[in-house]
This record gives sequence, structure tokens and C-alpha cells, in this order.
Amino acid sequence: MWAWIAHDLRLYRMRHKMTQEDLGRVLRCVKSTVSRLESGQLQLDEKQAAKLDSLWNTHGHFTRLLVYAHRAHNPNWMRQHAESESRAAEIKSFETCLVPGLLQTPEYTRELFRTTLGIDDVERHVEERMRRQDILDRADPPTLWFLLDESVIDRSTSDPEVMRKQLARLLEESHRPNISIRVRPRAAGLHAGLGGSFKIFFHELGDVAYSEAQFGGRLVVSASEVRGLVVQYERIGAHALPENQSRELIKRYLEASK
Repeated sequence: MWAWIAHDLRLYRMRHKMTQEDLGRVLRCVKSTVSRLESGQLQLDEKQAAKLDSLWNTHGHFTRLLVYAHRAHNPNWMRQHAESESRAAEIKSFETCLVPGLLQTPEYTRELFRTTLGIDDVERHVEERMRRQDILDRADPPTLWFLLDESVIDRSTSDPEVMRKQLARLLEESHRPNISIRVRPRAAGLHAGLGGSFKIFFHELGDVAYSEAQFGGRLVVSASEVRGLVVQYERIGAHALPENQSRELIKRYLEASK
């Protein structure tokens, strides 16, 4: 669907004998942004779609395509997720049952791929996930906010040593100045995040989110949906432990595993 939108954007522009600079003035963006929209590197938003429909009198063509694109499963979800993650200046992540990928140890990732996801070529996927963690050590690392359900840190692995190392890694990373890790305790009861894990990526060119699902995921580009997930994140976090108390809870699980 996104490829269709990108194709039709260029098609309509050329039909109306407009340059990318001309269209950029309509959409209030630069030529390079139009080029990226037409190549599929960027995705059209609702306001831009409405402007195009009005400009070219399409009777809602781009707006309709956008609705279906948002609903569809994207087979390139993992690539788009990784790209959004690498470009983000700030990330907010909520996890219901697994340690966030950016904080996983190689051993934890390896067991995850082997036992739960049934992925072939496990080592290649482990290496790819570890490369994603390079953003933690770059000169301008993003600000990372992690909310974890307590089930994330009390879930056992087939080899207890794997989880011990993972819990130690969480404690270590929690002391970085750009990383916040907070745990929502089970005693806090049911909450809005039980429907699934999600992340919000904050970019200069617009915020996007990623919602997890079975056998894939969905990149959320609708501004209203992203705002809804921001509110959801705050609601979940309202009953999470502060950072210091979260560390203490992780320490207790670490000590109990020895």
C-alpha cells in the first residue's frame, strides 16, 4: 500500500506537470522530502494526503489509500522498525513479557530466537540485533525510556545463567545517563498495556510508533495514533516504580536466581 501511494504521488505530480519543488511548496516541505515520499523512504501523513486530494481534485484518493495502508500488515516491518530506531532522538518503549531488544544480551537473544520464534539461521539474527545496539555507544545516543511489566524480569529461561546475565545487564544499563528503566509491579493490577508491547520513536521529521503483533508488527505513522500511544505509555507508567525502586526489584530477582 505504501509503495502504491509513493507511485501515485509521482504519477499525479507528473500528470499535472509539476516539479518536486512545486509540490514541495504545496506540502510546505523541501524538494528532497518530496523525493523521499516518491521513493517510499518517507510516508505520507493525513494532512499531506488531504492537501493532495484538494490540489488535484482526486475525490479522496490519497486519503483512502492512507487509511488502508495504516490497517495493512507491512512485510517490511522489521526493516522499517530498525530504520526508525536508528534515527530516533528519543525512544519510549513498553514491554509486556520480553527484555527490549536494545538491552538484550547475546545469550538471551539466542535463546529467544531458538525457543520462541523458530527462526532459521539464529546466529545471523543475533548479530543483527546486537548491531542495533550500536546506537547506545554512538557520540549522540538517543534518550531511552523503558517501561517493563514485572513479568519481563521474573520470566525464567532454560539456562538460569542466561537470565542472571540478562538481569545484570539491565542493572548496568540503567545507570547510563540517557537510559531510564522502570518496572510496573504485578501488584499494581491490570493495566492499559496488557494488549501488547509498543515503542514510540521521536524524530525531527515526525514521530512514529511500532506496535508488536504475532508474526510481525505494524509501524504507526498516523499522528493521532502516535499521540494515543504516548497517552497510553503515560497511563502505564503512572503506576510503575521509580528508577531506584525498579533497580532494587531487579536486584532481588538477580539475587534469587543465584
